[in-house]
Amino acid sequence: MHKVVISRHIGDEALKIIKAVPSLDIVIWPEDRAVDRSWLLEHVQGAIGVLVMLSEKIDEELLDRAGPTLKVVSTMSVGYEHVNLQALSARSIKLGYTPDVLTDAVADISIMLALMASRNALSALKVVETGRWPSLGWAPFGFCGPQLGSGPTLPWPDAPMISPPEFTAGFLGFGRISKAVLHRLIPFGITRAVYTTSGKGKQRTEAEDQALVEKYKGFGSLKEVKRVDLDELAKQSDVLFTLVPGGPETRHIISTDFLSKMKSTSILVNTGRGSIVDSDALAEALNNNQIYAAGLDVIEGEPNVDIDHPLVKCPKAVVLPHIASATIQTRLAMSTLAAKNLVAGVLGEEIPVELKM
Repeated sequence: MHKVVISRHIGDEALKIIKAVPSLDIVIWPEDRAVDRSWLLEHVQGAIGVLVMLSEKIDEELLDRAGPTLKVVSTMSVGYEHVNLQALSARSIKLGYTPDVLTDAVADISIMLALMASRNALSALKVVETGRWPSLGWAPFGFCGPQLGSGPTLPWPDAPMISPPEFTAGFLGFGRISKAVLHRLIPFGITRAVYTTSGKGKQRTEAEDQALVEKYKGFGSLKEVKRVDLDELAKQSDVLFTLVPGGPETRHIISTDFLSKMKSTSILVNTGRGSIVDSDALAEALNNNQIYAAGLDVIEGEPNVDIDHPLVKCPKAVVLPHIASATIQTRLAMSTLAAKNLVAGVLGEEIPVELKM
């Protein structure tokens, strides 16, 4: 029998895939909470494969404890900042992960956060929850915030300009999820999309950007898709979605300097990685009205984020506990793919989705 260790119950459907291999001895953390590090270190000894969550650190200590039998690490996540890739490569251990399947779910939450932040949903909900609605009533400009999109067109020729004729969506990173967010924004009447990428790998061409504009011709108001530098991204974005990987290269890209260049009416949405945003700088920018509001599914240091965190205390920040992929369908797809990656790695087969190192 070959031992595989699973750091959290991944659902019966995914477990069936692993249990279908009779030669595997399956060891699962028995509690419905994050696995204790001591338990994982104890049980990983002699394992041929391990399936973990984003919360488990795969480092030299764990790999040394596992020993030479370990062939594969499967993480039920699209991110892999918790994995020491160099250490895995040095030991010829393969890594499976679960990108793509969560694209739509994360894009949905990104739009939801943009709307919640811009439309003051948090403050409005608190009015209801604290019983203040009856005394507050309705006000002509109560809870008003900037509209997501280009806004209404008034039906008379001399109507005042009540919203800007252009609305720019900005993207820090322009991969699968960013494109899915852009797709969802088209009906809102955005007119421009600007993006900044790392500059690594194959770069988008102007022809590809124009093809994206043509794709939505007739379905909305999109006139331009354009790559810009970081300064212009900050200056031009009416709503900014941060969707780049974590790690040292992207840590605190959203800094005091970056935020100082944004519009006072702009919305920041982070569904990428918590480390992208300097939390203290963002809280200060929000409290000083440098930007209008922020919607955050991830925060640096999570899950150790309590009620005294500056962004949790900030009334202009909508904070969710990292739930962007939390649809039943998406989590089933992630757990199933993680299980298939684990089994393939253990059996020496081609891993369905492997991070090549």
